[in-house]
Amino acid sequence: MRRRRAVAQRLHRPPVSGVGELVRGLLAVQAQDVRAYPHALRARATGLAMADLDAARERGEVVVTWLMRGTLHLVNAEDAAWLHALTAGRQATSGERRLRQLGVAEVADRAVEVVDEALADGAPHTRAELTERLAGIGVPAQGQAAIHLLGLAARRQVCVLGPAVGGEPAYVSWRAWLGDADVPVDDPHAELARRYLAAHGPATDADLATWSGLPLRDVRAGLRAIGDELVSEPDGLLALRGPMPDESPPLPARLLPAFDPYLLGWHDRTFAVDPAHATKVAPGGGVVKASAAVDGRLVATWRTSRQSGALRVTLEPFEPLDGDVEAALGEDAAEAGRFES
Repeated sequence: MRRRRAVAQRLHRPPVSGVGELVRGLLAVQAQDVRAYPHALRARATGLAMADLDAARERGEVVVTWLMRGTLHLVNAEDAAWLHALTAGRQATSGERRLRQLGVAEVADRAVEVVDEALADGAPHTRAELTERLAGIGVPAQGQAAIHLLGLAARRQVCVLGPAVGGEPAYVSWRAWLGDADVPVDDPHAELARRYLAAHGPATDADLATWSGLPLRDVRAGLRAIGDELVSEPDGLLALRGPMPDESPPLPARLLPAFDPYLLGWHDRTFAVDPAHATKVAPGGGVVKASAAVDGRLVATWRTSRQSGALRVTLEPFEPLDGDVEAALGEDAAEAGRFES
């Protein structure tokens, strides 16, 4: 099962035509850590550079917005609208409660209008620029009020995160950026189930509910809708019909970033990490550390530093690593440095 899931996650690096195809195959990549998530793509595609991701965002091919579990995700532009339709309602109640706690609920509607007006020129605007606009209607420039109001604007399909400006995340108009990219689907719950299993299968209904943040009843409705496309396996596992992936070759060593999809896609990650080491990867508080995987099994966490401008990777193995594994991870660390250069 471990190798099948790792292959579904593209950790064997199948050929792809570009960033858009890779992101579409993964369905969504958690993206709240702006320095980490690009490395989730690097780990899954040979020869990819940060510039390729930047170019895909400049073209509007991929975007970042609040989706599953109310968290920022990178998605293909054509998937943004139907995923938003599935997930935005789940975010509304908690979002409105937080705005009340921050004392800005009364200006929330006007704040969304201000954001819409600012983005009407079609250009990207940084959070600082939009925060300055919001300050004009009494929104505090310090604290979390502005970011939560921008989240509200995203839930109302006013904005998404587009290309960076000066290295800073920037917002663009949903209408201008995604108006032509919206590809409607007949049954979003069915499409979610199908695409989730393509990137995570075999998996259970509980896995899909955990990953998506949707209730089990909605998840099960989607799975029933594609029942003739599924194969049932022991322990409640489901997979899409089709040829089984070749599990015989060991999977290459990969440095996976914090919040990598391979660490977040299931209710239980013991298939990938020994329970004795689980808290080293996920110490609590929603943190999921950057980890090294060998043949789909996590063997270490890792961190980076800069020396003379070059990226330096420091491994923290769970147990002593043999020389071949260290060498393979060293090669991947060198590639990670080239990716950022």
